[in-house]
Amino acid sequence: MSKPRARQKTATPKALVLGGATGLLGQALVKVLAGRGWQVESLGRTDGNLTDIAFLTRRLARSAADVVFNAVAWTRVDDAEEHPEQARLLNCTLPDALARILKSIGQGHLVHYSTDFVFSGQERAPWREEDTPKPASVYGETKLAGEQAVLGLLPGSACVLRTAWLFGPGRKNFVETILAKSRAADTVQVVFDQTGSPTYTLDLARWSAALAEKRAAGLWHTVNSGHANWAELAAETLALAGSRCQVIPVSSGQWPQKARRPAWSVLDVTKLGNSLGQPPRPWPQALRDYLYSSF
Repeated sequence: MSKPRARQKTATPKALVLGGATGLLGQALVKVLAGRGWQVESLGRTDGNLTDIAFLTRRLARSAADVVFNAVAWTRVDDAEEHPEQARLLNCTLPDALARILKSIGQGHLVHYSTDFVFSGQERAPWREEDTPKPASVYGETKLAGEQAVLGLLPGSACVLRTAWLFGPGRKNFVETILAKSRAADTVQVVFDQTGSPTYTLDLARWSAALAEKRAAGLWHTVNSGHANWAELAAETLALAGSRCQVIPVSSGQWPQKARRPAWSVLDVTKLGNSLGQPPRPWPQALRDYLYSSF
């Protein structure tokens, strides 16, 4: 009787997460990937000049990563209006360099993150991946240029994930800001005429890992199901936290900002849901998990 054949060991997948040490999304990616059995290495701006091609090439080659996750970006939307070149450096030049290096060394899959700000916000139906982008801000323009560079250079081995309105552990975010204000005042003013897709970073990290494990390519919308305006998100946050602070809805005109925000930037997640086998969970459920895990 022959002995049963020994099961071959599957090599542990390696991930390099840019922004993994300090970024809101990067920290979530490190936690989720490690929990799924990945070997994870972080690379951030404190480790060296990420826009230096020689430095970046050395680090990418040394990591021998199966998948590179780029969670580094210029996200200060209003500051981008006054510092367009700096925003372009991180939002376009860096992802372009990552794609070129990975293509030249023939190594690794790239997962890059983009934004709902690539859309004009003039429509009232959820934006699909195939809809035509029309950004209305420097931030949106530079992020669109970055995703186009990545997909143009690595059409079959890069995945661009558009996401929005992130909240989660590890760094300041809108939800934490609202909670802090509620502890200092009885009311808080929040705009009501901007509607989008609130997204939990740990959920986004899980979807990212699932798509990376499938080596998915192309453009994907990755947000929690449902939509809300900022005032609704603030109100739900305070209700779940048991706060008596009241949300006072105000228009964007009463809260002037340098960069124009899309009035409607809800993203359609049909494609993501089909890949996952079920729709992403609704944002209020994800928000509840986040808040209750923080208490």
